[in-house]
Amino acid sequence: MDKATALSARPLDTDRTRLIAGLEATHDVDIVIIGGGATGLGIALDASLRGLSVVLLESHDFAGGTSSRATKLVHGGVRYLAQGNLALVREALHERCALLHNAPHLAQALAFVVPGYQAWKVPFYGLGLKVYDALSGSDSLGPTRWLGRANTLASLPGVRPQGLWGGVRYWDGQFDDARLALALARTAAAQGAQLLNYCPVVGLLHEGGRIGGVQWRDAAGAAQGTVRSRCVVNATGVWVDQVRHLGAQGSGAQVRSLVEPSQGVHVVVDRGFMPGDQALLVPRTSDGRVLFAVPWLGRLILGTTDTPREDLPRDPLPFQHEIDFILSEAARVLARAPTRDDIRSLWVGLRPLVRPLEADGEPTQSISREHTVEISPAGLVTVTGGKWTTYRAMAEDVLARCVQAAFFDRLPPCRTADFRLLGAVEPPHVSLHLEPGPHLYGAEAPFLAELPGADAMLGLGLSEAMVRFAVRHEYARTVEDVLARRHRMLFLDAALAYAAAPRVAQILEEETGIAQQPTALRELAIQYGARDVAVP
Repeated sequence: MDKATALSARPLDTDRTRLIAGLEATHDVDIVIIGGGATGLGIALDASLRGLSVVLLESHDFAGGTSSRATKLVHGGVRYLAQGNLALVREALHERCALLHNAPHLAQALAFVVPGYQAWKVPFYGLGLKVYDALSGSDSLGPTRWLGRANTLASLPGVRPQGLWGGVRYWDGQFDDARLALALARTAAAQGAQLLNYCPVVGLLHEGGRIGGVQWRDAAGAAQGTVRSRCVVNATGVWVDQVRHLGAQGSGAQVRSLVEPSQGVHVVVDRGFMPGDQALLVPRTSDGRVLFAVPWLGRLILGTTDTPREDLPRDPLPFQHEIDFILSEAARVLARAPTRDDIRSLWVGLRPLVRPLEADGEPTQSISREHTVEISPAGLVTVTGGKWTTYRAMAEDVLARCVQAAFFDRLPPCRTADFRLLGAVEPPHVSLHLEPGPHLYGAEAPFLAELPGADAMLGLGLSEAMVRFAVRHEYARTVEDVLARRHRMLFLDAALAYAAAPRVAQILEEETGIAQQPTALRELAIQYGARDVAVP
């Protein structure tokens, strides 16, 4: 399927019975990918576009971990520039441009303003951001400019005016991370890849001391089976070490941990705290971190933290001191200080930082965000680290390493740098500052009108037709799948999502025959910050 066809084709059916039957009938493929986050999905698309037969298995939902809990920025990384990591910044700025081109309905340019409350900071930050702009070269999204006090106040309505000298405006990007992950999954499927969520890999096939496939199990049913492959890629994010240990079973080999997990907390408040259409960046907070205030889908995201974490919960919760930090730092730059009562939603993402050889005691904010690819003696390919913005380059690197390791003799050139994802439309497009709606479906928006409930709204732009579309064409199985990742209501207003959840559950049962538990809905809302909710 070429680009023009991919943009206009009818949505693929994601009926789970059919998908399971297809997997049961699949015995041998070129590559099996474990993990349905940004990295795994990027590899699936790249490999399928090069003509490889692909199976991708995800134990939970696509982008259910870190890949739906980012700061929603497509960026080179101003912080990494301050650390002197020019190579990472340059690569990320180039990849930023490719991402915005390939999914313009889900990723767009965004102006940032750095306010200066000391006279020397305005030119200091300006010079650094001029370097940032220069590193982007022809991929620049707009020029960096110094702003006077009046222009800074006009650009950031709601910023604290006391002591403000001026500011600097520069350009980066923002995106809808979960819907971009779904676009990657569905685009890969359109190219022939087999992808299945809620289907964990429960074992690796060992033949002659080499890994030659996987054992899988349907988490939602009784099906199970095996798939043999020339190559198995472990792209499970912060959980890669668990799969690496699985791959080393019986060999006696020692497995050193690759990942140093770091937790990032994000708080969501109303846009009234900063009602403009430009984002705010504080490049150095009181403890040396970075603070963002980003307008996104009708709300304002405040974050983030960088806290070491030893455990790896599937649904991490924030530490109280992290919430206090974000609110106190926001109060230093906003005219109206947000409080805990103003929080509409909050979420936590675990970053899979690559552990340095001498990592003991090193702050996680100083650990590189570069990725690493490891091939074990048994042939398990593991990729971890990196960031959302560079997912495509990471996928390309993984396949290059697979060729070097002789899993494949040769492969056609990579095509993903200029391959539009499903739904991609040319501008003009609707800004990601506005509340969710059909515009996030891009070229597929007209198909929503064909489904029951296109005019029945559940809040924040979510229609009953969108819920049905999520089940029929976007692999959704649970209320959380719909409200957290097909639509972003849980990330925007947890209490409103809780109010919509019973009807979403009814539609899911109509579409799948699977009942949703009311107590699970309450726990879900509380996890995302809702308070004083009762069982429906």
